[in-house]
Amino acid sequence: MGTAVALIVILVLLIGGAVWWYQYRAAAKQRDLDDAKAEARRWVERLGGQVLNLIGTNEAAKQALADASERHNAAGSQMEQADTPEKCRLTTQTALEGLYYVRAARVAMDMDPGPELPDLVGQRGAGAVTEYREVDVEGQHQVASPHPTEQTPHYYPGGRVAGRPVPRGWYSEPWWKPALVAGAWGFGSFMLMGALFGGMAGVPAAAASPEEFPEGDAGDMGDGGDMGGDGGDMGDMGGGDMGGGGFDLGGFDIGGF
Repeated sequence: MGTAVALIVILVLLIGGAVWWYQYRAAAKQRDLDDAKAEARRWVERLGGQVLNLIGTNEAAKQALADASERHNAAGSQMEQADTPEKCRLTTQTALEGLYYVRAARVAMDMDPGPELPDLVGQRGAGAVTEYREVDVEGQHQVASPHPTEQTPHYYPGGRVAGRPVPRGWYSEPWWKPALVAGAWGFGSFMLMGALFGGMAGVPAAAASPEEFPEGDAGDMGDGGDMGGDGGDMGDMGGGDMGGGGFDLGGFDIGGF
C-alpha cells in the first residue's frame, strides 16, 4: 500500500513538473515574441516619422526617400504578419534598411545624417565603393561613386543579393534589383560587377571575382541572398512577395543585364 502511494505521489509530481515546464516555456516564448515585436515596431515607427518629415530637394535625395518609403510599406506589411521572433527580426531589418536610405537622402541634401544605425545582415562583409568609376558593359554605361552625384542618384546600403556581395555606394542604375527579385544573377550582371569593382579598394574580391560563379550559365546561380538581408526580405525588395512586402520595379529597364 505504501509503495502504491509513493508511486502515485511521484507520478503526480512528474505530471506537475511537466505542466510547469510547459507553461514556463510557453511564457518565455511569448516574452521573446513580445520583445521582438516591440523592437520591430520601434524601428518601423522611427522610419515612418523620417519618411513623413523629409522632402527630397534633389534627384538623389528623392530617389533615396522613395526607396525608404517602399521599405516602410514593406516593414508595415511584415509587422502585421509577424507572429514569430524570426519574422519580427526580419521586419526590423527591413525598417533598418529604410533608415539607411533616409540617411543617404540626408547626406545627398548636405544634412546631418543622424545617429549611427546597427549593421544590416551582410552589410559589413559587402564593403563599400571607394572611388568614382565609369564603365561600359554590353552597350550599357554604368557609374559607381562613394558619394551622390548627378550621375549616381541610386543608393544601396550594402549587403548580399542572391548570395553575392553588393557594396554600399551610389550608382547610376539599380542594377542589383533583377537579381533581388529573381534570386539569381545573369551573366551580364556578373560582367558589370567585374568591371565596376575589379581592383577597387574597400570592395571584397567576391563582388567581382569570376571564381564565385560555377562553370556554365552564371544566371543559374543564387539562393535568394540575405540582404537586409535575406532575399526573402530584408528584404521585401523584390517585385514579388519577398517576406510580406512588395517592391514595384515599375518601368525599370536594366537593358542587357
